[in-house]
Parts: sequence; C-alpha cells; structure tokens
Amino acid sequence: MKQIADLHIHSRYSMATSKDGTPEMLDLWARKKGITLLGTGDMTHPVWRQELKDKLVPAEQGLFRLKDEFVLPEAARYPGTAPRFVLSGEISSIYKKGGKTRKVHSLILLSGFDEADAFAARLEKIGNIHSDGRPILGLPCHDLLEMMLEVSEEGMYIPAHIWTPHFSLFGAKSGFDSIEECFEELTPYIHALETGLSSDPVMNWQISALDRYQLVSILMLIHRPSLAGRQIFWI
Repeated sequence: MKQIADLHIHSRYSMATSKDGTPEMLDLWARKKGITLLGTGDMTHPVWRQELKDKLVPAEQGLFRLKDEFVLPEAARYPGTAPRFVLSGEISSIYKKGGKTRKVHSLILLSGFDEADAFAARLEKIGNIHSDGRPILGLPCHDLLEMMLEVSEEGMYIPAHIWTPHFSLFGAKSGFDSIEECFEELTPYIHALETGLSSDPVMNWQISALDRYQLVSILMLIHRPSLAGRQIFWI
C-alpha cells in the first residue's frame, strides 16, 4: 500500500506560519491530502510541545495520533486510519567552521516526549527556544547530531533542503562541500537527506557520494524496474 509522509512542517509557533497550525487542523488536512504520517514540527518549542502532549495519544511505537475528542467533525468525511504523528523539529545552526560562517537547517525526529523534553532542555542551555518554533542556535551540526544521539540513539537527523543556497548542508553561500566535512566522524549516523525545492531526486542521483542516503523529497515517485535499488520517497 502506498504511504505518504510529510516530515518537514511547522506549527503556528514558527515565524511566518498560519495561525491554523494546530494538531486538529494538521490531522484534518493530512486526511484530506491522504498523508498517513505527519511530523509535528517545532517539538522544541515548550508551549507547542505541551499542546502536543495534551492532544496526542500514543499509537504504534514512536508514533502518535490525535485524541478522539479533538478530531474535527469535518474529518469524519475522510474515513480510514487516523494519520500518525512523529515528533519532529527543525533547528537553524549558524556558526563558524573552517574560517567560514555556516548556516545549516536540520530536521530532527524523535521517538517520544521524554526524548523531546531532554533534547529541548539541552538546547535551552545554548540559546533561546521560546521565541521561534525553529530556533536559531550557534550550535555546529556535528554537535547537534552528537547531542541528539546522546538523548536517543533511535533519533533521526536529516539535513534539510540540502541545496538551498543560504541555509543548507550544500548551500553555495554558507554550506559544505561534503557531508564528511560537516559531520566528521559522526557521518555514518546520517542516513537520509531532504532534497527540498532546490533539487529533485533525479538530480541528486547524479552525485555518487549521495547514493547510500535515503532521499526525502517533495516528489512522489511510482516504482519502476529501472529504479530498482533506489530509495523510497516521502512527500
């Protein structure tokens, strides 16, 4: 069965987002669009994280669903399994390395609220996590990954929209020339990359250094024999 996931979203606590970014509305629109797995976005924001605790209930391991009492009446028009949520958040790292200013966005997925609480507590010692759902921190990507692994070895770190010029791993204005340059000895813990709006999977396939990574893309591809051995894509 085809599964569609949207892992990189934001809540109403991020800058320049809709006031309708609530768990109820996310659940409704996931049903409308046929999305079966949805990132919560902004899990490091204290107020949003508490709202998620209040409105979500555990489903399968590491996944949650909206509590029945919060499901909007309109959602009943879309029968089927309730969309699942995974705790997610984006971190904006701005720091100096190798004599250059680096600006990289990273998507973090964690398996539970205990892990999210611990992760947020660690980040709060470094900078402000209250003013924006996507906090801006002077934390190197290597150290951010190390911190996530210390909190939860089951966590997933996905470099976000990797070709965006100003805020990404391979960004021409503030990124790196290789994944190893960014993450050093922790590179083996990077398993997926988000293509973003600046590229598509076919473009990324031209770079052999990316062959071993799962590509998270806004494109949904239908499996063809010619693509055997390639990655599965999330929308």
